[in-house]
Amino acid sequence: MFILQLAAILFASKIAGDMSVRLGQPAVLGKLLIGIVLGPTVLGIVTDTEILKEVSQIGVILLMFIAGLETDMDEFKRTGKAATFVGILGIVVPLSLGYVAGTAIGLTHIQAVFLGLLLSATSVSISVQVLKEMNQLQSKEGATILGAAVIDDILVIVSLAFLMSIAGSDVALGAVVLKKVLFFSVAIAAAWKIIPIVLRLFAPLRVDEAIISAGLIICFSFAYFAEATGVAAIIGAYIAGIGVSFTDYKKEIFHKVETISYSIFVPVFFTSIGVTVELSGVSEHIWLIVGLSILAIFTKLVGAAFGAKLAGFTWKPSLAIGAGMVSRGEVALIIAGIGLEAKLLTADLFAAIVVVVLITTLVTPPLLKILFKEKEANEHAA
Repeated sequence: MFILQLAAILFASKIAGDMSVRLGQPAVLGKLLIGIVLGPTVLGIVTDTEILKEVSQIGVILLMFIAGLETDMDEFKRTGKAATFVGILGIVVPLSLGYVAGTAIGLTHIQAVFLGLLLSATSVSISVQVLKEMNQLQSKEGATILGAAVIDDILVIVSLAFLMSIAGSDVALGAVVLKKVLFFSVAIAAAWKIIPIVLRLFAPLRVDEAIISAGLIICFSFAYFAEATGVAAIIGAYIAGIGVSFTDYKKEIFHKVETISYSIFVPVFFTSIGVTVELSGVSEHIWLIVGLSILAIFTKLVGAAFGAKLAGFTWKPSLAIGAGMVSRGEVALIIAGIGLEAKLLTADLFAAIVVVVLITTLVTPPLLKILFKEKEANEHAA
Protein backbone atom coordinates (compact mmCIF):
# COMPACT_ATOMS: atom_id res chain seq x y z
CA MET A 1 0.00 0.00 0.00
CA PHE A 2 2.80 2.42 0.89
CA ILE A 3 4.42 1.85 -2.53
CA LEU A 4 1.28 3.16 -4.24
CA GLN A 5 1.13 6.10 -1.82
CA LEU A 6 4.79 6.84 -2.57
CA ALA A 7 4.06 6.90 -6.31
CA ALA A 8 1.13 9.29 -5.67
CA ILE A 9 3.29 11.58 -3.49
CA LEU A 10 6.14 11.78 -6.02
CA PHE A 11 3.80 12.42 -8.96
CA ALA A 12 1.62 14.98 -7.19
CA SER A 13 4.51 16.83 -5.50
CA LYS A 14 6.39 17.33 -8.78
CA ILE A 15 3.27 18.58 -10.59
CA ALA A 16 2.28 20.83 -7.67
CA GLY A 17 5.82 22.18 -7.38
CA ASP A 18 5.89 23.03 -11.08
CA MET A 19 2.51 24.78 -10.87
CA SER A 20 3.73 26.78 -7.86
CA VAL A 21 6.82 27.97 -9.77
CA ARG A 22 4.68 28.93 -12.78
CA LEU A 23 2.57 31.07 -10.43
CA GLY A 24 5.68 32.85 -9.19
CA GLN A 25 5.96 31.00 -5.88
CA PRO A 26 8.65 28.61 -4.55
CA ALA A 27 8.12 24.98 -5.56
CA VAL A 28 8.05 23.92 -1.91
CA LEU A 29 4.75 25.79 -1.35
CA GLY A 30 2.99 23.61 -3.91
CA LYS A 31 4.48 20.47 -2.34
CA LEU A 32 3.21 21.50 1.10
CA LEU A 33 -0.29 22.27 -0.17
CA ILE A 34 -0.59 19.07 -2.19
CA GLY A 35 0.07 17.15 1.03
CA ILE A 36 -3.17 18.55 2.46
CA VAL A 37 -5.02 17.53 -0.73
CA LEU A 38 -3.61 14.00 -0.71
CA GLY A 39 -4.11 13.55 3.05
CA PRO A 40 -7.17 12.62 5.13
CA THR A 41 -8.51 16.18 5.07
CA VAL A 42 -9.41 16.09 1.33
CA LEU A 43 -8.81 12.98 -0.82
CA GLY A 44 -7.52 10.50 1.76
CA ILE A 45 -5.13 8.89 -0.76
CA VAL A 46 -2.18 9.14 1.65
CA THR A 47 -2.41 8.41 5.37
CA ASP A 48 -0.03 9.37 8.17
CA THR A 49 1.57 5.95 8.72
CA GLU A 50 4.75 5.09 10.63
CA ILE A 51 6.63 4.29 7.43
CA LEU A 52 5.68 7.70 5.98
CA LYS A 53 7.08 9.37 9.10
CA GLU A 54 10.34 7.44 8.83
CA VAL A 55 10.83 8.21 5.12
CA SER A 56 9.92 11.84 5.84
CA GLN A 57 12.53 11.94 8.63
CA ILE A 58 15.17 10.70 6.20
CA GLY A 59 14.09 13.49 3.83
CA VAL A 60 14.59 16.34 6.29
CA ILE A 61 17.90 14.85 7.51
CA LEU A 62 19.22 14.67 3.93
CA LEU A 63 17.96 18.20 3.22
CA MET A 64 19.96 19.61 6.13
CA PHE A 65 23.00 17.47 5.20
CA ILE A 66 22.93 19.08 1.75
CA ALA A 67 22.60 22.52 3.40
CA GLY A 68 25.75 21.74 5.40
CA LEU A 69 27.58 20.70 2.22
CA GLU A 70 26.62 24.03 0.60
CA THR A 71 27.47 26.22 3.59
CA ASP A 72 30.16 28.84 2.98
CA MET A 73 32.12 28.60 6.24
CA ASP A 74 33.89 31.93 5.73
CA GLU A 75 30.49 33.61 5.45
CA PHE A 76 29.21 31.51 8.36
CA LYS A 77 32.02 32.78 10.59
CA ARG A 78 31.47 36.38 9.53
CA THR A 79 27.77 36.16 10.47
CA GLY A 80 28.39 34.71 13.95
CA LYS A 81 27.42 37.91 15.76
CA ALA A 82 24.30 38.37 13.63
CA ALA A 83 23.27 34.71 14.08
CA THR A 84 23.61 35.07 17.87
CA PHE A 85 21.48 38.24 17.96
CA VAL A 86 18.86 36.71 15.64
CA GLY A 87 18.76 33.44 17.60
CA ILE A 88 18.39 35.14 20.99
CA LEU A 89 15.87 37.85 20.05
CA GLY A 90 14.01 35.32 17.92
CA ILE A 91 13.33 33.50 21.19
CA VAL A 92 12.90 36.40 23.64
CA VAL A 93 10.08 38.13 21.69
CA PRO A 94 7.90 35.02 21.01
CA LEU A 95 8.52 33.72 24.54
CA SER A 96 7.50 37.02 26.18
CA LEU A 97 4.40 37.69 24.06
CA GLY A 98 3.49 34.00 24.03
CA TYR A 99 3.45 34.05 27.82
CA VAL A 100 1.20 37.14 27.81
CA ALA A 101 -1.16 35.46 25.32
CA GLY A 102 -1.20 32.28 27.41
CA THR A 103 -2.24 34.10 30.58
CA ALA A 104 -4.86 36.02 28.57
CA ILE A 105 -6.56 32.77 27.46
CA GLY A 106 -6.59 31.41 31.01
CA LEU A 107 -3.50 29.21 31.15
CA THR A 108 -1.53 28.82 34.37
CA HIS A 109 1.80 30.62 34.59
CA ILE A 110 3.81 27.48 33.79
CA GLN A 111 1.48 26.56 30.91
CA ALA A 112 1.81 30.10 29.54
CA VAL A 113 5.61 29.90 29.69
CA PHE A 114 5.42 26.58 27.85
CA LEU A 115 3.25 28.16 25.14
CA GLY A 116 5.79 30.97 24.77
CA LEU A 117 8.60 28.45 24.52
CA LEU A 118 6.65 26.47 21.93
CA LEU A 119 6.22 29.62 19.83
CA SER A 120 9.98 30.26 20.14
CA ALA A 121 10.94 27.05 18.31
CA THR A 122 12.22 27.29 14.73
CA SER A 123 12.65 24.73 11.97
CA VAL A 124 14.57 26.10 9.00
CA SER A 125 14.19 23.03 6.78
CA ILE A 126 11.50 24.82 4.73
CA SER A 127 13.57 28.02 4.59
CA VAL A 128 16.62 26.03 3.46
CA GLN A 129 14.71 24.70 0.46
CA VAL A 130 13.35 28.13 -0.50
CA LEU A 131 16.79 29.75 -0.15
CA LYS A 132 18.26 26.95 -2.24
CA GLU A 133 15.69 27.55 -4.99
CA MET A 134 16.54 31.27 -4.99
CA ASN A 135 20.33 30.67 -4.85
CA GLN A 136 20.49 32.49 -1.52
CA LEU A 137 21.62 29.63 0.72
CA GLN A 138 25.24 30.80 0.61
CA SER A 139 24.37 34.49 1.00
CA LYS A 140 25.09 36.47 4.16
CA GLU A 141 21.39 36.27 5.05
CA GLY A 142 21.28 32.52 4.41
CA ALA A 143 24.32 31.90 6.60
CA THR A 144 22.78 34.02 9.37
CA ILE A 145 19.51 32.04 9.25
CA LEU A 146 21.34 28.70 9.47
CA GLY A 147 23.57 29.86 12.33
CA ALA A 148 20.62 31.35 14.22
CA ALA A 149 18.69 28.08 13.83
CA VAL A 150 21.47 26.16 15.62
CA ILE A 151 21.51 28.71 18.46
CA ASP A 152 17.70 28.66 18.61
CA ASP A 153 17.66 24.86 18.91
CA ILE A 154 20.16 24.84 21.79
CA LEU A 155 18.43 27.60 23.77
CA VAL A 156 14.90 26.23 23.30
CA ILE A 157 15.83 22.66 24.25
CA VAL A 158 17.76 23.76 27.36
CA SER A 159 14.93 26.13 28.36
CA LEU A 160 12.40 23.34 27.82
CA ALA A 161 14.42 21.02 30.08
CA PHE A 162 14.53 23.73 32.76
CA LEU A 163 10.77 24.27 32.52
CA MET A 164 10.01 20.53 32.64
CA SER A 165 12.16 20.16 35.76
CA ILE A 166 10.18 22.97 37.43
CA ALA A 167 6.91 21.39 36.27
CA GLY A 168 7.80 18.21 38.16
CA SER A 169 8.71 16.03 35.20
CA ASP A 170 11.59 13.63 35.64
CA VAL A 171 14.12 15.85 33.86
CA ALA A 172 17.58 16.65 35.25
CA LEU A 173 18.63 20.03 33.90
CA GLY A 174 22.33 19.38 34.55
CA ALA A 175 22.22 16.16 32.55
CA VAL A 176 20.45 17.90 29.66
CA VAL A 177 23.06 20.66 29.47
CA LEU A 178 25.87 18.11 29.77
CA LYS A 179 24.43 16.11 26.85
CA LYS A 180 24.32 19.24 24.67
CA VAL A 181 27.94 20.07 25.52
CA LEU A 182 28.92 16.45 24.83
CA PHE A 183 27.18 16.45 21.45
CA PHE A 184 28.71 19.66 20.13
CA SER A 185 32.17 18.82 21.48
CA VAL A 186 32.21 15.33 19.96
CA ALA A 187 30.41 16.32 16.73
CA ILE A 188 32.75 19.24 15.96
CA ALA A 189 35.84 17.15 16.77
CA ALA A 190 34.54 14.26 14.63
CA ALA A 191 33.66 16.59 11.74
CA TRP A 192 37.19 17.99 11.85
CA LYS A 193 39.27 14.84 12.38
CA ILE A 194 37.22 11.65 11.80
CA ILE A 195 35.14 12.44 8.70
CA PRO A 196 38.20 12.86 6.40
CA ILE A 197 39.64 9.55 7.69
CA VAL A 198 36.37 7.66 7.11
CA LEU A 199 36.06 8.99 3.55
CA ARG A 200 39.69 8.13 2.75
CA LEU A 201 39.13 4.58 4.05
CA PHE A 202 36.05 4.11 1.85
CA ALA A 203 37.54 5.66 -1.31
CA PRO A 204 39.64 2.65 -2.42
CA LEU A 205 36.91 0.04 -1.77
CA ARG A 206 36.10 -1.91 -4.93
CA VAL A 207 32.33 -1.64 -4.65
CA ASP A 208 29.82 0.67 -6.33
CA GLU A 209 29.33 4.18 -4.88
CA ALA A 210 31.51 3.57 -1.80
CA ILE A 211 32.10 7.29 -1.21
CA ILE A 212 28.39 8.12 -1.43
CA SER A 213 27.61 5.36 1.05
CA ALA A 214 30.30 6.73 3.36
CA GLY A 215 28.75 10.21 3.16
CA LEU A 216 25.31 8.82 4.04
CA ILE A 217 26.74 6.75 6.92
CA ILE A 218 28.34 9.92 8.32
CA CYS A 219 25.11 11.90 7.85
CA PHE A 220 22.86 9.37 9.58
CA SER A 221 25.37 8.67 12.37
CA PHE A 222 25.62 12.36 13.24
CA ALA A 223 21.81 12.71 13.08
CA TYR A 224 21.35 9.73 15.40
CA PHE A 225 23.96 11.01 17.87
CA ALA A 226 22.26 14.42 17.90
CA GLU A 227 18.84 12.90 18.61
CA ALA A 228 20.28 10.59 21.30
CA THR A 229 21.72 13.60 23.15
CA GLY A 230 18.53 15.65 22.90
CA VAL A 231 19.56 17.86 19.98
CA ALA A 232 17.47 17.87 16.80
CA ALA A 233 18.63 15.26 14.27
CA ILE A 234 18.71 17.97 11.58
CA ILE A 235 21.44 19.82 13.50
CA GLY A 236 23.57 16.66 13.53
CA ALA A 237 23.04 16.19 9.79
CA TYR A 238 23.91 19.84 9.16
CA ILE A 239 27.21 19.56 11.08
CA ALA A 240 27.99 16.33 9.18
CA GLY A 241 27.47 18.18 5.90
CA ILE A 242 29.82 20.96 6.98
CA GLY A 243 32.44 18.35 7.93
CA VAL A 244 32.22 16.64 4.53
CA SER A 245 32.38 20.03 2.74
CA PHE A 246 36.01 20.43 3.86
CA THR A 247 37.10 17.21 2.14
CA ASP A 248 38.08 16.48 -1.47
CA TYR A 249 34.94 14.37 -1.85
CA LYS A 250 32.50 17.25 -1.35
CA LYS A 251 31.38 17.65 -4.99
CA GLU A 252 30.92 13.94 -5.65
CA ILE A 253 28.90 13.41 -2.47
CA PHE A 254 26.87 16.59 -2.95
CA HIS A 255 25.73 15.82 -6.51
CA LYS A 256 24.78 12.21 -5.87
CA VAL A 257 23.15 12.76 -2.46
CA GLU A 258 21.17 15.65 -3.97
CA THR A 259 19.93 13.33 -6.73
CA ILE A 260 18.89 10.64 -4.23
CA SER A 261 17.26 13.17 -1.88
CA TYR A 262 15.23 15.16 -4.39
CA SER A 263 14.12 12.07 -6.29
CA ILE A 264 12.43 10.41 -3.33
CA PHE A 265 12.98 11.52 0.25
CA VAL A 266 12.70 15.33 0.20
CA PRO A 267 9.38 15.39 -1.72
CA VAL A 268 7.97 12.89 0.81
CA PHE A 269 9.08 15.16 3.69
CA PHE A 270 7.40 18.28 2.29
CA THR A 271 4.22 16.45 1.30
CA SER A 272 3.98 14.61 4.63
CA ILE A 273 3.70 17.92 6.52
CA GLY A 274 0.34 18.53 4.85
CA VAL A 275 -0.72 14.90 5.23
CA THR A 276 -0.30 14.96 9.02
CA VAL A 277 -2.73 17.85 9.47
CA GLU A 278 -6.24 17.02 10.63
CA LEU A 279 -8.56 19.98 9.96
CA SER A 280 -11.80 18.48 11.28
CA GLY A 281 -13.09 20.46 14.24
CA VAL A 282 -10.91 23.47 13.40
CA SER A 283 -13.95 25.75 13.12
CA GLU A 284 -14.57 25.35 16.87
CA HIS A 285 -11.20 27.00 17.63
CA ILE A 286 -10.91 29.28 14.62
CA TRP A 287 -10.30 32.53 16.53
CA LEU A 288 -7.73 30.90 18.79
CA ILE A 289 -5.93 29.58 15.70
CA VAL A 290 -6.08 32.94 13.94
CA GLY A 291 -4.80 34.77 17.03
CA LEU A 292 -1.96 32.34 17.71
CA SER A 293 -0.98 32.25 14.02
CA ILE A 294 -0.69 36.04 13.85
CA LEU A 295 1.27 36.00 17.12
CA ALA A 296 3.58 33.21 15.92
CA ILE A 297 4.36 34.90 12.60
CA PHE A 298 4.68 38.44 13.97
CA THR A 299 6.82 37.67 17.02
CA LYS A 300 9.39 35.53 15.19
CA LEU A 301 9.54 37.85 12.18
CA VAL A 302 9.97 40.99 14.29
CA GLY A 303 12.20 39.46 16.97
CA ALA A 304 14.63 37.87 14.52
CA ALA A 305 14.59 40.92 12.22
CA PHE A 306 15.36 43.24 15.12
CA GLY A 307 18.25 40.98 16.10
CA ALA A 308 19.63 41.20 12.54
CA LYS A 309 19.20 45.00 12.57
CA LEU A 310 21.15 45.27 15.84
CA ALA A 311 23.92 43.21 14.23
CA GLY A 312 24.29 45.73 11.39
CA PHE A 313 21.91 44.59 8.64
CA THR A 314 19.64 47.17 7.00
CA TRP A 315 15.88 46.69 7.42
CA LYS A 316 15.07 44.81 4.17
CA PRO A 317 17.68 42.06 4.69
CA SER A 318 16.74 41.98 8.39
CA LEU A 319 13.12 41.25 7.54
CA ALA A 320 14.23 38.59 5.04
CA ILE A 321 16.21 36.91 7.83
CA GLY A 322 13.21 37.20 10.14
CA ALA A 323 11.03 35.51 7.51
CA GLY A 324 13.52 32.63 7.33
CA MET A 325 12.95 31.95 11.05
CA VAL A 326 9.13 31.96 10.95
CA SER A 327 8.46 28.29 10.17
CA ARG A 328 8.02 26.18 13.32
CA GLY A 329 7.87 22.85 11.43
CA GLU A 330 8.61 19.49 13.00
CA VAL A 331 10.54 21.01 15.93
CA ALA A 332 7.43 22.75 17.32
CA LEU A 333 5.32 19.61 16.75
CA ILE A 334 7.77 17.55 18.83
CA ILE A 335 7.67 20.12 21.64
CA ALA A 336 3.86 20.27 21.44
CA GLY A 337 3.73 16.48 21.81
CA ILE A 338 5.90 16.72 24.94
CA GLY A 339 3.57 19.39 26.33
CA LEU A 340 0.46 17.30 25.70
CA GLU A 341 2.01 14.31 27.45
CA ALA A 342 3.10 16.44 30.43
CA LYS A 343 -0.39 18.05 30.67
CA LEU A 344 1.07 21.49 29.87
CA LEU A 345 -1.21 21.64 26.82
CA THR A 346 -4.88 20.66 26.69
CA ALA A 347 -6.05 18.44 23.81
CA ASP A 348 -7.91 21.40 22.24
CA LEU A 349 -4.90 23.71 22.47
CA PHE A 350 -2.67 20.98 21.05
CA ALA A 351 -5.00 20.58 18.03
CA ALA A 352 -4.95 24.35 17.50
CA ILE A 353 -1.14 24.46 17.75
CA VAL A 354 -0.79 21.78 15.04
CA VAL A 355 -2.75 24.01 12.64
CA VAL A 356 -0.74 27.09 13.70
CA VAL A 357 2.49 25.21 12.93
CA LEU A 358 1.12 24.35 9.47
CA ILE A 359 0.18 27.99 8.85
CA THR A 360 3.66 29.26 9.81
CA THR A 361 5.14 26.65 7.49
CA LEU A 362 2.89 27.63 4.56
CA VAL A 363 3.49 31.36 5.09
CA THR A 364 7.29 31.09 5.09
CA PRO A 365 7.96 30.30 1.36
CA PRO A 366 5.99 33.23 -0.16
CA LEU A 367 7.20 35.57 2.59
CA LEU A 368 10.83 34.69 1.82
CA LYS A 369 10.23 35.06 -1.90
CA ILE A 370 8.76 38.55 -1.50
CA LEU A 371 11.37 39.85 0.94
CA PHE A 372 14.39 38.44 -0.89
CA LYS A 373 13.07 39.88 -4.17
CA GLU A 374 12.82 43.31 -2.52
CA LYS A 375 16.32 42.90 -1.09
CA GLU A 376 17.72 42.09 -4.55
CA ALA A 377 15.82 45.00 -6.13
CA ASN A 378 17.31 47.39 -3.56
CA GLU A 379 20.81 46.03 -4.16
CA HIS A 380 20.49 46.51 -7.94
CA ALA A 381 19.10 50.03 -7.44
CA ALA A 382 22.06 50.87 -5.21
